[in-house]
Amino acid sequence: MSKMSARIWPYAIGASIVLVFGFCVATIVVTQSSNLQGSDEYMLKYQEADLNANTLIAARIAFDKKYKISYLSDGLQSSNSSLAYRVTDIDNNPIDNAELIVAISRPETSEFNKELTNPTHKDGVYTFSNLEFEKAGVWNFISKVKIGDDYRFYNIKADTRTKDAYEY
Repeated sequence: MSKMSARIWPYAIGASIVLVFGFCVATIVVTQSSNLQGSDEYMLKYQEADLNANTLIAARIAFDKKYKISYLSDGLQSSNSSLAYRVTDIDNNPIDNAELIVAISRPETSEFNKELTNPTHKDGVYTFSNLEFEKAGVWNFISKVKIGDDYRFYNIKADTRTKDAYEY
């Protein structure tokens, strides 16, 4: 073994350790600065939704034993649209004391996100009026319905190009 190669290997090992440590730090910095997307099912970050999944499922089951919610809107237009939901008890009696919050988003971006509160309501029908949808296509409606201590998330996908809407 030559004297030159005997002197290089400690430097190579040291440089490798520093390089690996640098990559670890860079990974942590990049992931900390990344934009966390909200969950598509709940108005929470997906980590919080994952941690509280059992609580959210139990709350939905308890809500569904007492109340029903349905989406009434008949298609979306780009402008002057409205969202309507019917909230009733299990015997189809209208509920007029529900709190309803709706988050509107596009599936691919958070640029057009909106949150709607304070709907008009009459006979258990809660309506958000005069809505504008900047882009044609699919929109997500993530609704949180709360009656007293009971709550449920009710999620709809609707399209401005068709009258189709479905729960997910």
